[in-house]
Amino acid sequence: MIVQDVINHLEELAPLAYAEGFDNVGLLVGNKTQKVTGILVTLDTLEAVVDEAIQESCNLIVSFHPIIFKGLKKLTGKNYVERVVMKAIKHDIAIFSIHTALDNALQGVNDMICNQLELTNKRILIPQSETIKKLTTNVPKNEAETLRTALFNVGAGGIGNYSNCSFNVEGYGTFKGNENSNPTKGKKGETHTEKETKITITYAKHLESQVLQTLFKTHTYEEVAYEVTTLENKNQNIGMGMIGEFEESMDETNFLDHLKTKMNTECIRHSSLLNKKIKKVAVLGGSGSFAIQAAKSNGADAFITADLKYHDFFTAENNILLADIGHYESEQFTKNLLVAYLTKKITNFAIILSKINTNPVKYF
Repeated sequence: MIVQDVINHLEELAPLAYAEGFDNVGLLVGNKTQKVTGILVTLDTLEAVVDEAIQESCNLIVSFHPIIFKGLKKLTGKNYVERVVMKAIKHDIAIFSIHTALDNALQGVNDMICNQLELTNKRILIPQSETIKKLTTNVPKNEAETLRTALFNVGAGGIGNYSNCSFNVEGYGTFKGNENSNPTKGKKGETHTEKETKITITYAKHLESQVLQTLFKTHTYEEVAYEVTTLENKNQNIGMGMIGEFEESMDETNFLDHLKTKMNTECIRHSSLLNKKIKKVAVLGGSGSFAIQAAKSNGADAFITADLKYHDFFTAENNILLADIGHYESEQFTKNLLVAYLTKKITNFAIILSKINTNPVKYF
């Protein structure tokens, strides 16, 4: 198995195409063709984590957070980022980061929080837009079914809870090949009229390469005319945060006790108690102040996240309980998720969970 094989498995869980634009995901250090001797999974890649990888004979580190976030102009070892990169290169250790691709995945970071809290009826809090593409092409009428089926087989035609979706219009296409053409229909130098079917089909944007390859491979025309557009539809299965419900509502103090225990946190910063029952809960691992309004709009009784600032707590406006459990604490189970997933996918060697607590925040 090479590094790219592991990346392919991870992209089945969380395609990198859905990472946020500001992020730096993917293979950050190393060669994708390098043979893998072992995989170490961590939340953050620190020097101690690279040392752990060396000790465990792992030459691939799968990290949630990217060690390289901004551009590096020098590698002199003056800070921890440069020292990590230098040590990884010296010991031929590849580093892969999945970060917001996993934040936006249906079975990713926020799903893990919901499961830890035992929430049910889960759904995406802020569905991502511009993740659904539409392909339009014309094909000879008698070949339309073959092309549709081939496109369906690589995942095209899915939108929301529906699959095998397409729109088809029959008509006539005309074309005339020049002296350098090699037409599969009609003759060069002559205008040809062909009964055609216009096929319009949707697909998830991370499938674009496969969809277009299938189009060109299956379509019989020498020159394939096609159009790709991006839809505005919200994607129900991709996006930031989740919202779910407890089977039974609980009062606020019991909720905070439950949260503290289940998320293994020493401190919860929260907005004013409202003397109301908590049943519907929104969650967003990491820095989530931007999602407060979405949590309120979705009728959440409480919103669990991290890195809330002083003025963020005012936006609760006495209609939602905001709970800041800490950045590390909100994402701490992510590495367990990745280990469990990779262990199912890769059985020929162990996937190792890093034993190092990388939380830089301490409590007195």
